[in-house]
Amino acid sequence: MAIVEGTAYWASIKTPNTKFEPVYSVNLVVDDDTANDFASRGHKLKQMDEGQAIIIKRKVNGPNGMVRPAPRLLNSDKQEVNYSVGNGSKVKVQYSEYEGENKYGPYKGLDFQAIQVLDLVEYRSEDGAELLDGEEF
Repeated sequence: MAIVEGTAYWASIKTPNTKFEPVYSVNLVVDDDTANDFASRGHKLKQMDEGQAIIIKRKVNGPNGMVRPAPRLLNSDKQEVNYSVGNGSKVKVQYSEYEGENKYGPYKGLDFQAIQVLDLVEYRSEDGAELLDGEEF
């Protein structure tokens, strides 16, 4: 297990992203030295407007019907919390590197284990989302 610090974007921590197959993930924008270190170890980087990002994720569904738990979400005092992490939040992410081979060839990945929010940027929902939740204004 290892820890990397950066700025979180498009974090799906307690609720998986279900656009394709369900996955917990975070795009973590890191400094150039950290990005180069991950690239030198064979991990893909994503170029975002904010900088180079490593993508740390955990698939919900595993082999033989296994369901993986959501990563732990901690505040700056290392207490478990349950809130949405907005883009631009400063975080530390605990991950585990893995590699293997399948019919498509060798692969590497970063298993998303936990995230500690150091400086929260509150998540802003879509326009009108509060109205759908039944809240009054």
